[in-house]
Amino acid sequence: MQNRTALRLAASTTAVIAAALSLTACQPGGDGAAKTASPAPASAAPSTGAPATASAAPTAASAPGTPGGGRSTASAAPASPASATSADKAPTCPVTAVQATASQAADRPDGTGTGAAIVEFTNVSAHACVLQGHPSVGGAGNGSPEHNKPLKVTPAGTASAVRLAPGGKAWVKLTFVQVQGEGDGYCASGAKPAVYPTLVVGLPGSGAHQVALSDGEFAECDNTVTATAVTAAKPS
Repeated sequence: MQNRTALRLAASTTAVIAAALSLTACQPGGDGAAKTASPAPASAAPSTGAPATASAAPTAASAPGTPGGGRSTASAAPASPASATSADKAPTCPVTAVQATASQAADRPDGTGTGAAIVEFTNVSAHACVLQGHPSVGGAGNGSPEHNKPLKVTPAGTASAVRLAPGGKAWVKLTFVQVQGEGDGYCASGAKPAVYPTLVVGLPGSGAHQVALSDGEFAECDNTVTATAVTAAKPS
């Protein structure tokens, strides 16, 4: 009987221990719980990398030229040279905007002919415009442009645009082969002097203008003339 009782107690004790071990294995703080939760850090990895993704976003947003960025390349861009030039550039003066007159030059070759003349151009329009280039010159026979006798022009100086405000003036100087002697005079070349009541003076893009001297006629030799380009400073 004692042996049976001892066996029953031993079996009962073993069952109790087994039950206790089973209950311990089911508790969250036990070794089994730690082994089951070990994959969690791997699933948490994206949240660890999330700040890196967030910190990259401001860098992309602040890149020049992107919408919402910290800098605007459009506002910092300089004005186009081409648009600035076109805004300041005046058109070439049309023939209707120009009034031309002529007078003898103070500085002219020795002789008895005209020697040299100053042609003055005035902008008579209400808008700024540009004159430029070397003129063409023709003698108007009997004062009539229909009987124009073209003179051979030798250009002098560099041509550049001259901007005229309304009422502004520009000039060219015409220097002729001078007539010598008294009376009808003579030409050093042996040719006969030519006398024109008026000249027809043309400018590139600005038409031809008939001018007369305020003190006499245009007397010259060889039908040649040296002409300056349009200038903003009145020649002598």
